Amino acid sequence: MTTHALDLTGKLLVAMPGMSDPRFSHAVIYIAAHSADGAMGLIVNKPARGMSLADVLDHLSDEKVSDASALGVHIGGPVETERGFVLHSDDYQSAMQTLGVADGFALTATLDILEDIAAGKGPGKAQLMLGYAGWGPDQLETELGMNGWLTCDADMSLVFDLADRDKWAAAVKSLGVDPTGLSAVAGHA
Repeated sequence: MTTHALDLTGKLLVAMPGMSDPRFSHAVIYIAAHSADGAMGLIVNKPARGMSLADVLDHLSDEKVSDASALGVHIGGPVETERGFVLHSDDYQSAMQTLGVADGFALTATLDILEDIAAGKGPGKAQLMLGYAGWGPDQLETELGMNGWLTCDADMSLVFDLADRDKWAAAVKSLGVDPTGLSAVAGHA
């Protein structure tokens, strides 16, 4: 049995300025799972314009939203874009299934969390994402080796409290790097 040397579960991936895939331009991705089988993450700074929790629940449930502004909808990634994921603080446990990820973060992908949020009984902090970002075995490691991503610790306030437009620069600054000094051209010293 081989062990997986790199585990970025619970970390943030920060797209380098030269990211060629426009879906990931200036993306900040929370890595929910990373193993030898691949990785799964959720983009935390790409809002789904014109979409609300009320819109999502209209399609899935009879539950009415008490506070329609309580939860914005984000584009979690290009894979399974009809599937919803809620990244949230670990003060909430779904009656169905919640995955504790790391350092106060949890992930729930069942309808009950949306109904609980709509009823004002959800987690203290949460973000709803449609879709996710996925990598096959060694794919993320290859992209890291090609300087496609930076990695940093996930911070609750960065993920949940900052405006989406400020998250990328804040993640870069958390590494002690000035975002204006990053080059769009990759290279090795």
